[in-house]
Amino acid sequence: MKPIFVRGISNQFRLTLAIILSVILLVANHRLEPARQSLASALSPVQYLASFPGALLDWSSESFATRNMLALQNKELLRQQLLMSERLQRFEHLRQENERLRALLGSPAYQDSRKMVAEVLEVASDPSHHYVVLNLGARSGVFVGQPVVDAQGVVGQVVQISEMTSRVLLLSDVSHGLPVRITRNDVRLIANGTGENDEIELRHVAKSIDIRVGDLLVTSGLGNRFPEGYPVARVMEVLTEDGQSYARVTAQPLAALDRIRYLLLIWPSPDSGVTLPNQILVPAADHLQEAPKGETPEPAAEPANPPTSEENR
Repeated sequence: MKPIFVRGISNQFRLTLAIILSVILLVANHRLEPARQSLASALSPVQYLASFPGALLDWSSESFATRNMLALQNKELLRQQLLMSERLQRFEHLRQENERLRALLGSPAYQDSRKMVAEVLEVASDPSHHYVVLNLGARSGVFVGQPVVDAQGVVGQVVQISEMTSRVLLLSDVSHGLPVRITRNDVRLIANGTGENDEIELRHVAKSIDIRVGDLLVTSGLGNRFPEGYPVARVMEVLTEDGQSYARVTAQPLAALDRIRYLLLIWPSPDSGVTLPNQILVPAADHLQEAPKGETPEPAAEPANPPTSEENR
Protein backbone atom coordinates (compact mmCIF):
# COMPACT_ATOMS: atom_id res chain seq x y z
CA MET A 1 0.00 0.00 0.00
CA LYS A 2 1.36 3.40 -1.09
CA PRO A 3 1.52 6.20 1.42
CA ILE A 4 -0.82 9.11 0.93
CA PHE A 5 1.77 11.80 1.52
CA VAL A 6 5.10 11.32 -0.26
CA ARG A 7 7.99 13.59 0.65
CA GLY A 8 9.59 15.12 -2.48
CA ILE A 9 12.87 16.81 -3.13
CA SER A 10 13.78 19.29 -0.48
CA ASN A 11 13.72 23.04 -1.20
CA GLN A 12 17.36 23.35 -0.22
CA PHE A 13 18.40 20.85 -2.88
CA ARG A 14 16.31 22.66 -5.51
CA LEU A 15 17.92 26.00 -4.67
CA THR A 16 21.41 24.50 -4.82
CA LEU A 17 20.65 22.90 -8.22
CA ALA A 18 19.30 26.20 -9.63
CA ILE A 19 22.41 28.09 -8.50
CA ILE A 20 24.71 25.53 -10.09
CA LEU A 21 22.81 25.59 -13.40
CA SER A 22 22.83 29.41 -13.44
CA VAL A 23 26.58 29.50 -12.95
CA ILE A 24 27.04 26.93 -15.75
CA LEU A 25 24.83 28.97 -18.15
CA LEU A 26 26.67 32.21 -17.30
CA VAL A 27 30.02 30.59 -18.02
CA ALA A 28 28.82 28.90 -21.25
CA ASN A 29 26.78 31.88 -22.55
CA HIS A 30 29.26 32.94 -25.25
CA ARG A 31 29.65 29.34 -26.39
CA LEU A 32 25.85 29.00 -26.92
CA GLU A 33 25.70 32.04 -29.27
CA PRO A 34 26.08 29.98 -32.53
CA ALA A 35 23.35 27.61 -31.41
CA ARG A 36 21.12 30.58 -30.50
CA GLN A 37 21.64 32.16 -33.96
CA SER A 38 20.91 28.88 -35.71
CA LEU A 39 17.70 28.49 -33.73
CA ALA A 40 16.64 32.08 -34.54
CA SER A 41 17.30 31.50 -38.26
CA ALA A 42 15.22 28.34 -38.16
CA LEU A 43 12.33 30.20 -36.49
CA SER A 44 12.44 33.25 -38.84
CA PRO A 45 9.97 31.80 -41.39
CA VAL A 46 7.56 31.07 -38.57
CA GLN A 47 7.85 34.68 -37.36
CA TYR A 48 7.22 36.03 -40.87
CA LEU A 49 4.23 33.74 -41.27
CA ALA A 50 2.81 34.84 -37.93
CA SER A 51 3.19 38.55 -38.81
CA PHE A 52 1.78 38.22 -42.36
CA PRO A 53 -1.97 38.66 -41.46
CA GLY A 54 -1.21 41.87 -39.57
CA ALA A 55 0.94 43.22 -42.39
CA LEU A 56 -1.76 42.34 -44.94
CA LEU A 57 -4.41 44.11 -42.87
CA ASP A 58 -2.23 47.23 -42.55
CA TRP A 59 -1.56 47.28 -46.31
CA SER A 60 -5.26 46.86 -47.13
CA SER A 61 -6.36 49.66 -44.81
CA GLU A 62 -3.66 51.98 -46.17
CA SER A 63 -4.65 51.20 -49.77
CA PHE A 64 -8.33 51.88 -49.13
CA ALA A 65 -7.51 55.09 -47.26
CA THR A 66 -5.31 56.27 -50.14
CA ARG A 67 -8.03 55.45 -52.67
CA ASN A 68 -10.68 57.34 -50.71
CA MET A 69 -8.34 60.30 -50.33
CA LEU A 70 -7.66 60.34 -54.08
CA ALA A 71 -11.40 60.19 -54.79
CA LEU A 72 -12.02 63.16 -52.49
CA GLN A 73 -9.15 65.08 -54.06
CA ASN A 74 -10.51 64.32 -57.54
CA LYS A 75 -13.95 65.61 -56.58
CA GLU A 76 -12.51 68.78 -55.05
CA LEU A 77 -10.29 69.42 -58.09
CA LEU A 78 -13.28 68.95 -60.40
CA ARG A 79 -15.28 71.47 -58.36
CA GLN A 80 -12.43 73.97 -58.51
CA GLN A 81 -12.03 73.41 -62.25
CA LEU A 82 -15.71 74.15 -62.85
CA LEU A 83 -15.51 77.30 -60.76
CA MET A 84 -12.40 78.48 -62.59
CA SER A 85 -13.98 77.74 -65.98
CA GLU A 86 -17.04 79.78 -65.04
CA ARG A 87 -14.79 82.69 -64.08
CA LEU A 88 -12.90 82.44 -67.37
CA GLN A 89 -16.18 82.61 -69.26
CA ARG A 90 -17.03 85.87 -67.52
CA PHE A 91 -13.52 87.24 -68.04
CA GLU A 92 -13.82 86.53 -71.78
CA HIS A 93 -16.92 88.68 -71.82
CA LEU A 94 -15.33 91.39 -69.68
CA ARG A 95 -12.39 91.66 -72.07
CA GLN A 96 -14.82 92.52 -74.87
CA GLU A 97 -16.43 95.27 -72.80
CA ASN A 98 -14.92 98.62 -71.85
CA GLU A 99 -15.85 101.30 -69.37
CA ARG A 100 -17.46 103.56 -71.97
CA LEU A 101 -19.87 100.90 -73.24
CA ARG A 102 -20.64 99.80 -69.69
CA ALA A 103 -21.63 103.33 -68.71
CA LEU A 104 -23.63 103.77 -71.93
CA LEU A 105 -25.60 100.56 -71.49
CA GLY A 106 -25.95 101.04 -67.74
CA SER A 107 -24.75 97.54 -66.99
CA PRO A 108 -23.02 97.34 -63.59
CA ALA A 109 -19.80 95.43 -63.06
CA TYR A 110 -20.30 91.76 -62.35
CA GLN A 111 -20.02 90.58 -58.79
CA ASP A 112 -19.19 87.09 -57.61
CA SER A 113 -22.41 85.12 -57.20
CA ARG A 114 -23.21 81.92 -55.39
CA LYS A 115 -22.42 78.72 -57.29
CA MET A 116 -22.83 75.03 -56.55
CA VAL A 117 -21.63 71.88 -58.33
CA ALA A 118 -24.33 69.27 -59.05
CA GLU A 119 -24.09 65.74 -60.43
CA VAL A 120 -26.31 64.30 -63.16
CA LEU A 121 -28.40 61.43 -61.79
CA GLU A 122 -30.55 60.57 -64.82
CA VAL A 123 -30.90 61.42 -68.49
CA ALA A 124 -34.22 61.54 -70.36
CA SER A 125 -34.77 58.37 -72.38
CA ASP A 126 -37.29 60.07 -74.66
CA PRO A 127 -35.35 61.22 -77.77
CA SER A 128 -37.82 64.06 -78.39
CA HIS A 129 -37.17 65.66 -75.00
CA HIS A 130 -33.78 66.66 -73.68
CA TYR A 131 -33.75 66.62 -69.88
CA VAL A 132 -31.30 65.66 -67.16
CA VAL A 133 -31.95 65.21 -63.43
CA LEU A 134 -29.52 66.68 -60.89
CA ASN A 135 -28.87 65.59 -57.30
CA LEU A 136 -29.73 69.02 -55.83
CA GLY A 137 -33.21 70.38 -55.22
CA ALA A 138 -35.21 72.89 -53.20
CA ARG A 139 -33.40 71.91 -50.03
CA SER A 140 -30.19 73.28 -51.58
CA GLY A 141 -31.91 76.47 -52.74
CA VAL A 142 -32.39 75.47 -56.39
CA PHE A 143 -35.21 77.39 -58.09
CA VAL A 144 -37.20 77.09 -61.30
CA GLY A 145 -35.53 79.01 -64.10
CA GLN A 146 -32.05 78.77 -62.57
CA PRO A 147 -29.18 78.94 -65.13
CA VAL A 148 -27.03 75.84 -65.50
CA VAL A 149 -23.56 75.82 -67.13
CA ASP A 150 -20.61 73.48 -67.46
CA ALA A 151 -16.90 74.09 -68.05
CA GLN A 152 -17.48 75.22 -71.68
CA GLY A 153 -20.74 77.14 -71.71
CA VAL A 154 -24.48 77.24 -71.08
CA VAL A 155 -26.23 73.88 -70.68
CA GLY A 156 -29.83 74.89 -69.96
CA GLN A 157 -32.07 75.87 -67.09
CA VAL A 158 -33.98 74.27 -64.22
CA VAL A 159 -37.65 73.69 -65.08
CA GLN A 160 -38.85 71.48 -62.21
CA ILE A 161 -37.67 70.90 -58.66
CA SER A 162 -38.35 68.55 -55.77
CA GLU A 163 -36.87 68.51 -52.29
CA MET A 164 -33.74 66.56 -53.25
CA THR A 165 -33.52 66.71 -57.07
CA SER A 166 -34.18 69.05 -59.98
CA ARG A 167 -34.86 68.66 -63.70
CA VAL A 168 -32.84 70.68 -66.21
CA LEU A 169 -34.13 71.45 -69.70
CA LEU A 170 -31.18 71.41 -72.11
CA LEU A 171 -30.80 74.23 -74.62
CA SER A 172 -30.95 71.63 -77.44
CA ASP A 173 -34.60 70.78 -76.61
CA VAL A 174 -37.07 71.94 -79.26
CA SER A 175 -39.05 73.90 -76.67
CA HIS A 176 -36.06 75.86 -75.39
CA GLY A 177 -35.39 79.43 -76.49
CA LEU A 178 -32.48 81.57 -75.33
CA PRO A 179 -31.76 85.27 -76.08
CA VAL A 180 -28.19 85.58 -77.34
CA ARG A 181 -25.97 88.16 -78.93
CA ILE A 182 -23.03 88.02 -81.32
CA THR A 183 -19.85 89.17 -79.57
CA ARG A 184 -18.40 90.60 -82.78
CA ASN A 185 -21.13 93.16 -83.46
CA ASP A 186 -23.64 92.91 -80.55
CA VAL A 187 -26.49 91.73 -82.79
CA ARG A 188 -29.20 90.19 -80.60
CA LEU A 189 -31.06 87.04 -81.67
CA ILE A 190 -32.99 84.08 -80.26
CA ALA A 191 -31.36 80.62 -80.23
CA ASN A 192 -33.77 77.67 -80.34
CA GLY A 193 -33.17 73.98 -79.83
CA THR A 194 -33.53 71.58 -82.73
CA GLY A 195 -33.71 68.27 -80.91
CA GLU A 196 -30.06 67.52 -81.75
CA ASN A 197 -27.40 67.62 -79.04
CA ASP A 198 -24.83 69.26 -81.31
CA GLU A 199 -27.04 71.81 -83.06
CA ILE A 200 -29.21 74.83 -82.30
CA GLU A 201 -30.71 77.31 -84.76
CA LEU A 202 -31.25 81.05 -84.98
CA ARG A 203 -34.70 81.79 -86.35
CA HIS A 204 -35.99 84.85 -88.18
CA VAL A 205 -32.53 86.12 -89.09
CA ALA A 206 -32.87 88.73 -91.80
CA LYS A 207 -30.50 88.44 -94.76
CA SER A 208 -29.23 91.93 -94.06
CA ILE A 209 -27.92 90.98 -90.60
CA ASP A 210 -24.16 90.69 -90.42
CA ILE A 211 -23.57 87.14 -89.16
CA ARG A 212 -20.67 84.91 -90.16
CA VAL A 213 -19.49 81.35 -89.65
CA GLY A 214 -17.37 81.20 -86.50
CA ASP A 215 -19.17 84.01 -84.65
CA LEU A 216 -19.40 83.41 -80.90
CA LEU A 217 -22.88 83.58 -79.33
CA VAL A 218 -23.20 84.57 -75.66
CA THR A 219 -26.19 85.19 -73.42
CA SER A 220 -27.57 88.67 -73.91
CA GLY A 221 -29.10 89.08 -70.45
CA LEU A 222 -32.57 89.78 -71.88
CA GLY A 223 -35.51 87.98 -70.35
CA ASN A 224 -34.15 88.31 -66.79
CA ARG A 225 -33.20 84.65 -66.69
CA PHE A 226 -29.57 84.14 -67.78
CA PRO A 227 -26.87 86.63 -66.73
CA GLU A 228 -25.15 88.39 -69.61
CA GLY A 229 -21.95 87.14 -71.18
CA TYR A 230 -21.96 83.35 -70.75
CA PRO A 231 -20.82 81.48 -73.92
CA VAL A 232 -23.59 79.54 -75.65
CA ALA A 233 -22.58 78.36 -79.13
CA ARG A 234 -20.53 79.09 -82.23
CA VAL A 235 -22.10 79.70 -85.65
CA MET A 236 -21.43 76.76 -87.97
CA GLU A 237 -23.52 77.51 -91.09
CA VAL A 238 -25.28 80.49 -92.68
CA LEU A 239 -27.53 79.70 -95.68
CA THR A 240 -29.36 82.29 -97.75
CA GLU A 241 -31.74 81.11 -100.46
CA ASP A 242 -33.42 83.13 -103.18
CA GLY A 243 -37.08 83.73 -102.49
CA GLN A 244 -36.65 83.35 -98.73
CA SER A 245 -36.94 86.37 -96.45
CA TYR A 246 -34.75 84.93 -93.73
CA ALA A 247 -31.41 83.17 -93.63
CA ARG A 248 -31.02 79.72 -92.11
CA VAL A 249 -28.39 79.88 -89.36
CA THR A 250 -27.23 76.89 -87.32
CA ALA A 251 -24.76 76.88 -84.45
CA GLN A 252 -23.03 74.26 -82.34
CA PRO A 253 -23.37 74.45 -78.53
CA LEU A 254 -20.07 74.85 -76.73
CA ALA A 255 -21.21 72.54 -73.93
CA ALA A 256 -20.93 68.80 -74.61
CA LEU A 257 -24.60 68.07 -73.97
CA ASP A 258 -24.27 64.33 -74.63
CA ARG A 259 -21.39 63.85 -72.18
CA ILE A 260 -22.29 65.97 -69.16
CA ARG A 261 -21.86 64.56 -65.67
CA TYR A 262 -21.11 67.50 -63.39
CA LEU A 263 -22.81 70.89 -63.84
CA LEU A 264 -22.64 74.27 -62.17
CA LEU A 265 -25.78 75.95 -60.80
CA ILE A 266 -25.64 79.76 -60.85
CA TRP A 267 -27.42 82.08 -58.42
CA PRO A 268 -27.70 85.61 -59.87
CA SER A 269 -26.10 88.38 -57.84
CA PRO A 270 -28.51 90.92 -56.29
CA ASP A 271 -27.37 93.70 -58.65
CA SER A 272 -27.51 91.61 -61.83
CA GLY A 273 -31.14 92.52 -62.56
CA VAL A 274 -32.14 88.84 -62.77
CA THR A 275 -35.31 88.08 -60.83
CA LEU A 276 -35.83 84.82 -59.01
CA PRO A 277 -39.16 83.19 -59.95
CA ASN A 278 -41.32 81.41 -57.43
CA GLN A 279 -40.13 77.93 -56.62
CA ILE A 280 -42.48 75.10 -57.53
CA LEU A 281 -42.12 71.69 -55.96
CA VAL A 282 -42.94 68.49 -57.80
CA PRO A 283 -43.00 64.92 -56.49
CA ALA A 284 -39.54 63.36 -56.45
CA ALA A 285 -40.80 60.31 -58.35
CA ASP A 286 -41.72 62.39 -61.39
CA HIS A 287 -38.22 63.12 -62.59
CA LEU A 288 -38.63 61.54 -66.00
CA GLN A 289 -41.90 60.07 -67.20
CA GLU A 290 -42.14 57.68 -70.08
CA ALA A 291 -44.91 58.48 -72.53
CA PRO A 292 -46.71 56.00 -74.78
CA LYS A 293 -45.78 56.05 -78.42
CA GLY A 294 -47.31 58.94 -80.27
CA GLU A 295 -47.85 61.01 -77.11
CA THR A 296 -45.76 63.78 -75.65
CA PRO A 297 -44.68 63.34 -72.01
CA GLU A 298 -45.87 66.17 -69.79
CA PRO A 299 -43.93 67.34 -66.74
CA ALA A 300 -45.51 66.90 -63.36
CA ALA A 301 -45.62 70.66 -62.77
CA GLU A 302 -45.00 73.60 -65.03
CA PRO A 303 -43.36 76.83 -63.90
CA ALA A 304 -45.74 79.70 -63.29
CA ASN A 305 -46.17 81.83 -66.40
CA PRO A 306 -43.87 79.68 -68.56
CA PRO A 307 -42.04 81.67 -71.26
CA THR A 308 -42.87 81.15 -74.88
CA SER A 309 -40.41 79.95 -77.50
CA GLU A 310 -39.55 83.58 -78.23
CA GLU A 311 -38.53 84.26 -74.64
CA ASN A 312 -35.65 83.07 -72.55
CA ARG A 313 -36.17 79.74 -70.87
